[in-house]
Amino acid sequence: MLKVTLLYAGLLAVWFLVLSIRVIQGRMGKGRPSLGDGGDPMMLRRIRGHANFDEYVALTLLLIAFLELNGWHPWVIHLLGANLLFGRILHGYAFSFTQEHVMGRSVGIGLTFLVLSIAALLCVFSGVQAL
Repeated sequence: MLKVTLLYAGLLAVWFLVLSIRVIQGRMGKGRPSLGDGGDPMMLRRIRGHANFDEYVALTLLLIAFLELNGWHPWVIHLLGANLLFGRILHGYAFSFTQEHVMGRSVGIGLTFLVLSIAALLCVFSGVQAL
């Protein structure tokens, strides 16, 4: 049962909706781009913040789910899930809600890479153990 992963999947989905709404808001109004960024740097940031979430979260969340299915302790799953969520919130906020490269973007992607790396290594470890 994926009880812990379900929690983080739901919370991450809510944040994904927030990032989606930011892109939609940037497209509303006369003269706003219906496709692409229209040369607006802030619109580009909103689009990339949304897309970057999409590029990293699915695989990372899948790895976490595999770990939970393979019996890793719930605290390991919580630790991975919470850091992924925190990293994605930091990164998404810095990218989609600000106009500057603030520290949250670097810390957010750093946490995401850390969780992705740890989850990948734990999956490899679990796979090797099963041989």
